[in-house]
Amino acid sequence: MDILKTQVAIIGSGPAGLLLGQLLYKAGIDHIIVEQRSAEYVASRIRAGILEQVSVDLLKQAGVDQNLKDKGLPHSGIEILTNGVKHRVDLAALTGGKQVTVYGQTEVTKDLMTAREAEKLTSFYEAQNVQVKDFYTAPKVEFEHQGKAFQIECDFIAGCDGYHGVCRASVPEDKIKTFEKVYPFGWLGVLADVPPVADELIYVQSERGFALCSMRSETRSRYYLQVPLTDHVEDWSDEKFWDELKNRLDPESREKLVTGASIEKSIAPLRSFVTEPMRFGKLFLAGDAAHIVPPTGAKGLNLAASDIAYLSSALVQYYVEGSEQGIDEYSEKCLQRVWKAERFSWWMTHLLHRFETESEFDHKIKQAELSYVLGSTAGRTTLAENYVGLPYEIKQIDSFKHAS
Repeated sequence: MDILKTQVAIIGSGPAGLLLGQLLYKAGIDHIIVEQRSAEYVASRIRAGILEQVSVDLLKQAGVDQNLKDKGLPHSGIEILTNGVKHRVDLAALTGGKQVTVYGQTEVTKDLMTAREAEKLTSFYEAQNVQVKDFYTAPKVEFEHQGKAFQIECDFIAGCDGYHGVCRASVPEDKIKTFEKVYPFGWLGVLADVPPVADELIYVQSERGFALCSMRSETRSRYYLQVPLTDHVEDWSDEKFWDELKNRLDPESREKLVTGASIEKSIAPLRSFVTEPMRFGKLFLAGDAAHIVPPTGAKGLNLAASDIAYLSSALVQYYVEGSEQGIDEYSEKCLQRVWKAERFSWWMTHLLHRFETESEFDHKIKQAELSYVLGSTAGRTTLAENYVGLPYEIKQIDSFKHAS
């Protein structure tokens, strides 16, 4: 078995793991990334596309924001369509100028991978039989790669390996508590090389179910429909998808909608999930390994980014200043933000979707709530503040004092 030594072993090469690696590299902290999938698979995954300003700032700090600046689409508002009428929520006006940026998670991942390759930083893709061990005492990561056995001896392990990863599964059951809500429907998503139906996202609440009109660029659109969990992708031809989307839109949007062949089509179940705590000795969970949110609030990637902001800051503080304060506070700080994002995502999901179990009374109450939110400055401000991202303060890496 080959023995490797590093300061931080990162399990998972999604955007959370890659962003942590890039920030640690900028701070001069040695690390190794271990990923079970191939680099091609990681780079091709279709995921979210809305970045909060704090996430944009973090990518800038990591030095991987050039393509984001060139190709990202800043949005200062969103549309909510209900009862056939669109209502614009002016995010910038309601939050003191804050906005979101449309830039796909796939592109974020590619930008981080390109930066990592340019610096020739150590990554093991297609690692087999990955195990994390002794993370309460002397952490080790064991795996096989290209027929050889490896062991990484490290100070800390960052579990950025997603909901199905090995890190959370390795925590003793008596040390962890999980909270979960599974929703009784999914999102059928279609990616197509057609211009977006509108300049801003349209969230649709209709009698036929929820829909979302989004985009990845000025020439590539992403659309979603609420569908039963019993549906399969094969049940939905492109023609059937576009026809149903039109049925949920207002006449103006229906007229402007440009249809075309899908280049990706999938059904994603909706789930809320949180792990407490997010630190176990010298093992930290981050991103989807620790929490899942329904995509309605556009919080998944942004929560992962805030986890990494807290974790990278804590590790830099430990190695540069010799302080364990950030490490000790990591879980509590992350979870405060996580639960607020979970609440917002749950609220948006509840407000905009049709539930088969809801009574006529429930439906009327929901309509009244949405009418209040959209008709009240206070209501729109609450929505806008959460949508653009609640603030958090992270010490810039270059502001830490240099070790003597």
